[in-house]
Amino acid sequence: MKQLRPAVLAGIFVIAGVLSWAGARLWNAYGTLPGVPLAAPVVLAVIAVVLFATALSLRGRLKAQRERRPGAKGVEPLMAARAVVFGQASALVAALVSGMYGGVGVFLLTDSLDVPARRDQTWYAGGSVLAGAAVIAAALFLEHVLKLPDDEDPHKAHAAA
Repeated sequence: MKQLRPAVLAGIFVIAGVLSWAGARLWNAYGTLPGVPLAAPVVLAVIAVVLFATALSLRGRLKAQRERRPGAKGVEPLMAARAVVFGQASALVAALVSGMYGGVGVFLLTDSLDVPARRDQTWYAGGSVLAGAAVIAAALFLEHVLKLPDDEDPHKAHAAA
């Protein structure tokens, strides 16, 4: 399984942001803009908390296992693989969703903040971007916790020969 690359996540965020900003401009030209739900930042924040709690739990279990504490629960490889897949999928979706809400938020910032409903939408969009960043950070932390120690780097072995 390949590691997540922050550059790929940033690219997804930027592309989704630009496309949603352009879509929001187009949609606004034809009528009303679809709203940013209050649930968006809340759901992303809950996912970030779940990922972070999973990472802390697994880190503690792995540490206890390494220290050979009596009664320490090990981490099953399949459970670790599922956690990494959940983290990676969450990070990719969070980059996409927070990019979309970020683009809409930028449009709302530049359009008009005199309307209270649009001002609230801007706050929800900003919260979604922050919560999405928290999901990405928690997913990268989880991936770091569950990273297997590298054997020997094959590129270094061929360079020495």
